[in-house]
Amino acid sequence: MKLYLDPGHGGTDPGAQGNGLNEKDVTLDIALKLRTILLNQYENIDIKMSRTSDITKGLTERTNEANSWGADYYLAIHINAGRGTGYEDYIYSGLSDTSTSAKYQDIIHAEVLKLNSLTDRGQKKANFHVLRESHMPALLSENGFIDNAHDAALMKQSSWQQNVAQGHANGIAKAFNLPKKAVDPGTGTLYKVIAGSFQSRENADDRVTYLSSKGIDSFVDTVTISGKIWYRVQAGAYGNRANADDRLNELKKAGITDAFIIAE
Repeated sequence: MKLYLDPGHGGTDPGAQGNGLNEKDVTLDIALKLRTILLNQYENIDIKMSRTSDITKGLTERTNEANSWGADYYLAIHINAGRGTGYEDYIYSGLSDTSTSAKYQDIIHAEVLKLNSLTDRGQKKANFHVLRESHMPALLSENGFIDNAHDAALMKQSSWQQNVAQGHANGIAKAFNLPKKAVDPGTGTLYKVIAGSFQSRENADDRVTYLSSKGIDSFVDTVTISGKIWYRVQAGAYGNRANADDRLNELKKAGITDAFIIAE
């Protein structure tokens, strides 16, 4: 399936603000973690993000991109404001409770709530642009209130962001019956192929662009090692070591001399 993943706001539009946080930053962190989980753990999924960095992008540009790409699902990640607390999500107000969007909402809503440590504000409908103008089933999730001290304290935790991302991933996988990636039956190992690791996000993004020009899909995964942030360009994850080695050789033929494999 083709997922269009849309972290809300960005660039000159910070979104909601409170407790030292900007909505645009929290939504991007969650979305990047969500992409990593889905690509690492599941087969049969292709992901296009509206943004992978702090850039300005209009709502029409986002929905046009999703529509022209032919996405199967549109998922917008947002953070709420207004002195409330808890989690809620939305589908388009013009849809029935038996629509495909509503069925997917039922599944994702339940899975997110299992992991996000937030109260349930319910499943709702709204006339939001990204829900109305997207040609595919769509959901907009509101993950806590940035101007609520309790919710904001959670947002500042990378572990909470990871849990929120995992909840969304579990919901998407269940809704679309995504098969889990197989791991090596003898070792239970997943082999990740890394096409370079950088301390500069810009350098990592340049590597992704270069690989795309060579017909090789990749994405940036952020890791912290000895207190330092590294931006790893991941070009595949395989349960079979031989398949990982094949991808590594493909990268080397494309001129990527600093590629390597991580076994997890």
